[in-house]
Amino acid sequence: MRIILAASLLAIAVAGCSSGKPAASNEGVAAPAVAPTKASNWAQFRDGFVEGWFKLDPANAVYQGRHDFDGQLPDWSAAGLKRQSEFLHQAIDRARAFGDGDLAPQEKFERDYLIRVAEGKLFWLDDADQPHSNPAYYVGGGLDPNVYIARPYADAPTRMKALIAFLQRVPAAAGNIRANLKTPMPRSFVDYGVAGFNGFADYYVGDAKTAFADVADPALQDQLTQAATAASAAMRDLGTWLSGQRANATGDFALGADRFQRMVRATEGVDTSLDALEAAGRADLKRNQDALAAACKLFAKGRTIPECIDKMNANKAADGPVAEARRQIPVLRAFVVKNDLVSIPGTEEAKVEESPPYNRQNSAYIDPAGPYEKNIPSVYYISPPDPAWDQKTRDAFVPGKKDLLFTSIHEVMPGHFLQFLHANRSRSMFGRIFVGYAFAEGWAHYTEEMMWEAGLNKGDAETHVGQISNALLRDCRFLSAIGLHARGMTQEQSLQMFREQCYQDEGNSRQQAARGTYDPAYLNYTLGKLLIRKLREDWTASRGGREAWKAFHDQFLSYGGPAIPLVRQQMMGEPEAKAVF
Repeated sequence: MRIILAASLLAIAVAGCSSGKPAASNEGVAAPAVAPTKASNWAQFRDGFVEGWFKLDPANAVYQGRHDFDGQLPDWSAAGLKRQSEFLHQAIDRARAFGDGDLAPQEKFERDYLIRVAEGKLFWLDDADQPHSNPAYYVGGGLDPNVYIARPYADAPTRMKALIAFLQRVPAAAGNIRANLKTPMPRSFVDYGVAGFNGFADYYVGDAKTAFADVADPALQDQLTQAATAASAAMRDLGTWLSGQRANATGDFALGADRFQRMVRATEGVDTSLDALEAAGRADLKRNQDALAAACKLFAKGRTIPECIDKMNANKAADGPVAEARRQIPVLRAFVVKNDLVSIPGTEEAKVEESPPYNRQNSAYIDPAGPYEKNIPSVYYISPPDPAWDQKTRDAFVPGKKDLLFTSIHEVMPGHFLQFLHANRSRSMFGRIFVGYAFAEGWAHYTEEMMWEAGLNKGDAETHVGQISNALLRDCRFLSAIGLHARGMTQEQSLQMFREQCYQDEGNSRQQAARGTYDPAYLNYTLGKLLIRKLREDWTASRGGREAWKAFHDQFLSYGGPAIPLVRQQMMGEPEAKAVF
């Protein structure tokens, strides 16, 4: 799923873009002040944090549906990055000044939630120093104008004006990115950045322009052409420069054990030792490997595990995965309703489309509607194979029907799409805006096994192989993240683990091993799943077991998207927020 996490994702009115000139940026503006720390002012402080952060990170505001920020980009200059850091440090200090005795229970929860969000952002900004070390900070942090194109939140001319304003800012942003990124950098970072920046270059003058071809306003069309051409050239120059760094690229991508441990603590509130984390991941890997062996004895008797996986994946939809996913979603929704698994609020829809070329580093993801938007469809994107791969690798990358089924569960029903239906209705706007990595990906991954446990396809062995294949992928992400960043694992060893222990195809294994170098937090799929499964076990133990699943799911999702230890503290009435596996 596309969640703006490591890189952060006010006010320019869309009508103000019609002149074709960039509106004033936020460069040079002091860090927004945060409200005084008085008990009666908690709501003012919290809302001031949100508005202050949106001013510093307007791309995030737009992604959340705050279209008064349309057309803006974060200030990635040295001064702009410094303002972000100062704002977050100040917010943490002032939030901590609100004592438990000064706040109602909901306010205490929001205080702890806010501190965790700010500490997580500071980790990526300061400790990991991603603005200076990792192109992923920018590729995922605001350069994507898809919100103006894919979300029909306003008429086409209005969104076109926003896109023009956005594109006019890209050359300056590219200059800051070039100034910030330090070389030499890891080869996988270079490859990711080149693909991302060149993909944006193509997108700006390609699909982004084509989306507004029917707007009958010659002046706007001319402005769009000029802005898109300049933005594309800036991204192409950035991609060309980065490509030139391949000759000096390194393999030095690891955070190191201590910093990796700080990452898990700062971003997800998990204090568990690396040894204990690794042991939990290996136990889940073994559990799923054993389940796969049993399922394959039924589905592909006499064949090896890889042959069993190949048999499952050979059952592909003749008209492709996008068409197949469109058929799967209503079936999954009906299953959720019939089995009373979780509430489905609202009438929103999830569309299914092929992912754009600039964003194919993962096989599938969803772009959910923001909490400030109404009646806007979310889009579930499925990636085609890389045309540079050989035919065998391309064919293997296209998922089989049952593999795709659990991707559709993960991304749409009852995974991310349903989770964001709930998050967007959270009682706290803070919970609607700040949805964490482990909460979102943990929930989506948890639902895959939960749907199988609830009886999806009535014990069909092929379906079970598809479910376990997806679970093993996430197990290898978990162990690869720890291995790559804390245990000296090489990218080649990670690829080998995905192939040999988690039975992934060659193309997916290449992608996943590379992703682990620049996305060390992708352990959060399995981390979140394990935390949720244990919380469900503990919470439902005194509430009827399986009969309480729906109540558990609804309450869990009601919090928005905080660190899961905070949810456990609330649901179990525990004195401290802690991670329990």
